[in-house]
Amino acid sequence: MLRAYGPDCDGSIVGAEHGHIPPGATWIDLDEPTKEEERLVEKVVGVEVPTPEELAEIEPSSRLYERNGALYMTLSTVIGITEGRPTSTPIGFVLTKDKLVTVRYATPKPVLHFVDHLLREPELASNATTVTVRLLDAIIDRLADELEAVGAQVDGLSTDIFPEEMDERRIPAKRLTALLTRIGRAQSLLARIRETAVSTSRLLGFLAGSSALRGEEKDSYRAHVGTLATDVTSLIDYSSFLNDNLTFLLDASLGLISVERNAAMKLFSWAALVFLPPTLIAGIYGMNFEHMPELKWLFGYPMALTLIAISAVAPFLYFKKRGWI
Repeated sequence: MLRAYGPDCDGSIVGAEHGHIPPGATWIDLDEPTKEEERLVEKVVGVEVPTPEELAEIEPSSRLYERNGALYMTLSTVIGITEGRPTSTPIGFVLTKDKLVTVRYATPKPVLHFVDHLLREPELASNATTVTVRLLDAIIDRLADELEAVGAQVDGLSTDIFPEEMDERRIPAKRLTALLTRIGRAQSLLARIRETAVSTSRLLGFLAGSSALRGEEKDSYRAHVGTLATDVTSLIDYSSFLNDNLTFLLDASLGLISVERNAAMKLFSWAALVFLPPTLIAGIYGMNFEHMPELKWLFGYPMALTLIAISAVAPFLYFKKRGWI
């Protein structure tokens, strides 16, 4: 799908069969483009459209470079957060003197929000550089929102793991399993967000030092890009802080599991110690020996029951006094 935005373009779909793109278009958005749409853009704009394989490259030299006066930049963007399956998808930016071409095979939320904003304020598409900077701004804003959501999740996990009431700190196994699942999901989402933040930081650094932002007329853009770079650095630092918190909460959850397991083993140990003396006494009087004076004694059976009761209660009281129970 090919859409064109600009002073005289409203983002309508441009059919490849028409063989032309509106000359006033400053942003050409390729969403899962066909071969015909790619050839049309390459013919009209005079640049090569990155292939999916090229967008998937991870080394910086393949993601950020300049060729024939055009900037080629690839940005990893997180998607699938709402669906609960966060993953990353690359977006290719090809910035020429008067046009921006984006190539993507998914639709991240920031792109949708920016398009809505662009339709309300068409002046945002006055030139390619403005579109590029504002689109990156929208991506970073969305990234900050997602990090705030992860921070709220971390606070909720901390409250569940460390409740104020001591009696509530005995967490059932099902609840502990749910906590570990929530921590794992938050960690996975945070990793994707951090990947996007690092990718954005590299792209902004490359863009700030490129020929596209040279000259006095580009001072405002350089200042804006510098501000965005500072914001992304802050987001990366905040993501590191959240990652450390999640690691701590994971360790705490595993520690609670160990405490629960030790408590269960301790209970069995107490039970064994409490019932061992009664079992010994019952075993002795259960022997089938002929010469056992208590067998024919009138009070032999009550005495045995009394010994069994005392041997069970005495260890329990002793352990209770020592604070072992």
